[in-house]
Amino acid sequence: MAHDGPPRQALAAALGSLVVRSLAVQVATAVVVAALVYLLVSNAAENLVRQGIASGFGFLRHEAGYDVGETWIQHSARNTYAHTLFVGFLNTLYVSVLGIAFATLLGIVVGVARVSRNWLIARLSAVYVEVFRNTPLLLQIVFWYTVMRQLPPPRQALHPFEGVFLSNRGLVHAIPVWTPVHGWMLAALLVGVGASLALGYWSRRRREATGASTPVLWPSLALVLGLPVGAWLLGGAPSAVDLPALRGFNFRGGATHSPEFVALLTSLVAYISAFIGEIVRAGIQAVAIGQREAARSLGLREGLILRLIVIPQALRVIVPPLTSQYLNLVKDSSLAVWIGYPDLVSVANTAINQTGQAVEGIVIMMTVYLTISLSISLFMNWYNSRVALRG
Repeated sequence: MAHDGPPRQALAAALGSLVVRSLAVQVATAVVVAALVYLLVSNAAENLVRQGIASGFGFLRHEAGYDVGETWIQHSARNTYAHTLFVGFLNTLYVSVLGIAFATLLGIVVGVARVSRNWLIARLSAVYVEVFRNTPLLLQIVFWYTVMRQLPPPRQALHPFEGVFLSNRGLVHAIPVWTPVHGWMLAALLVGVGASLALGYWSRRRREATGASTPVLWPSLALVLGLPVGAWLLGGAPSAVDLPALRGFNFRGGATHSPEFVALLTSLVAYISAFIGEIVRAGIQAVAIGQREAARSLGLREGLILRLIVIPQALRVIVPPLTSQYLNLVKDSSLAVWIGYPDLVSVANTAINQTGQAVEGIVIMMTVYLTISLSISLFMNWYNSRVALRG
């Protein structure tokens, strides 16, 4: 019994440790959550069996039996549910990527305009923000869809630019005829973007080490634009364009975007850009005014002050809430089901109605949206760490 003293003291010390107690609480919580999930899943499985409803993801291998009106890959009613859901996923991803890109660009313009010294520009941007930010997104989607449906038919389509037509059948525009040279141009563009990022990193490290500044903007533009143009010239400069033309009661050729897609994209961009504009405005105003006054005293132009001094510091305030808006845009794209755009939710709902496997369909939708959201969060957190102020 004399030898039991030190082990008991060690055990008592371990139990008294804050780290051990915290770990024990976390393990116990995880066990309770796992038990609850197991009970819920097993109970749902028993109820499905009792009602004679099939469970599992085997239905994904079955023929879907319905077509999707808007696709980026070949699809027919004879394809499987898995292939059909993938088509819906691509549609969701497409509208989300375009929405994030356009909303970011428009939001930056609106945010900079909000702090403009021009009274008219500042007030117009304020009206834009207040109107679109304070109107429900679903209402905006329905509004723009109604506007698209009230446009003239193809024979009287609006023709704002050469090769662009807007009618109640959607947006039709010209596209280049794809050749292998365009693949080389895309590769050159990626190389140019990578090289410009490397140049910026090298310039920043050199400035931190020596204090000497190296021009980055024009060399980066030369890399990003010059390399694809060079590949285009070396490939024979193909310039064939697939122009849309009216054939009968509709257009043939070019690229066609349905009224549902145009209405959804317009609504998402207008709504989210209003929030991004306010985020950009807050980030710019968070930079101490003394920074701008010091830059003006050195004779810098307003454009250089904004690009070299204000924006780099404002990014530390802008990026975290900007991430939330990107996530909101992806999730809000699911409202497309109200106007019939065949995104993931719309396609999955049809599959659920046909198969009766609601649990599996909802799990697929949740997994896809969770994966997209986590991917955006990981990238934005990485970027935020790059622009964060280091002590």
